[in-house]
Order: sequence, then C-alpha cells, then structure tokens
Amino acid sequence: MPKKTFYENQAKTIIKNMEKRNFEGYYVSTAAEAKQKVFALMEPGSSVSWGGSMTMAEIGVFEELEAGNYTLLDRTKAGTPEEARALYAKIVMADYYLMSTNAITLEGELINIDGNGNRLACLMQGPKNVIIAVGMNKVVPDVRSGYLRVKNTASPPNCVRLNRKTPCAVTGECEDCYSPDCICSHTVVTRRCGIPGRIKIILVGEELGY
Repeated sequence: MPKKTFYENQAKTIIKNMEKRNFEGYYVSTAAEAKQKVFALMEPGSSVSWGGSMTMAEIGVFEELEAGNYTLLDRTKAGTPEEARALYAKIVMADYYLMSTNAITLEGELINIDGNGNRLACLMQGPKNVIIAVGMNKVVPDVRSGYLRVKNTASPPNCVRLNRKTPCAVTGECEDCYSPDCICSHTVVTRRCGIPGRIKIILVGEELGY
C-alpha cells in the first residue's frame, strides 16, 4: 500500500536523524509487531512502569505485562497521597518506563505536554530505560507544528477521555486555558538523549493514540 511505503520511507529518515540525538530508533509496520518489539527490548524479571498512554494500551502491552514475569509499578494502585509518593520513588528507579510521545518531528525531536509532569520527569531522568511507541500519525515537520498538534489534536480528546472540565473538551480546540482541570502544565522538547540508547523509540506504521 502506498501509505505503508510512505510511512516506512519517512521512518527511515527519522531514525537516521535520531542517531545524532543518541536515540535508539526502530520501525515496525503494525501494532502487533510493536508489542513484540516492546517486549523484545525488556528483560524478564525487570521492574516496569508507565505513563498514561493510549498507544501502549491500543497495542496490547498492558495485558501482556500482567501475564508476564515483571515487577509492575502501577501508579494507579496507590490509595493515598502518601502511597503515591512512595510508589513514585520506586517508579523513578524502574528498569523500564513505557510511554508514547505527543508528537515527533522529522528531525527526531520529541514534543510532549503534561498536566502533572510525572511522565515527562521519567522521560528526562530516573528510569534506566525509556521505551516509546508512537504511531506515524504523530509525525510533524518541526517543533512548532508538534506543539500545535498537541494543543489542538491530542489534548482535547484526552480531556474528553479523562472527563476534564476544560474549554477544549467542549469546543475541540485549545483555548490556552488556566482551568483547574487543565492537562497542559508542562511543555518539554527532547532534542537528544544524554545517555546514548537510554531512550528507545518504536515508530509504528499505523495511526495510534491521540
């Protein structure tokens, strides 16, 4: 199919650009292959945590994690703020942290916006390895386009999914709000990986996530 060929060619360009950024890049054609690649990159018996990721959910990673031989650090299991804080101290020392990215440029830069920042904190520092799965629908020409994609394409449906009372959940477009339910508190552009190979990015030739 022409679109699949386009995705593959585009991914080659991005992965080549990732090399100078110390990212470890891969391309797979399908979500099923993406799931296989995620687990191929992890050692059984390791500790694993994750950020809120519709992409990882869509490719079926979480069901297999539950059935596998891993120590799972699930932040949603914390019952109190104290438990959440104690669990987060373990998450930042995890062997693997799983997430997606809100956008990725043709040059290989990652653009992400978070509400609380826990996902971005782990992307930047802490876990030994970060594995990112991202659909080719999230590829953008440059950082500015990535920022606009997150604000107008990713954040509004995420606010609907999370039942957030924000203007974008109603209008479908970013209104640069300061709502108590706003999920756009922290904006991070990751232009390189300080530790070569720590961040592993799996480009997937399908439309995944928001």
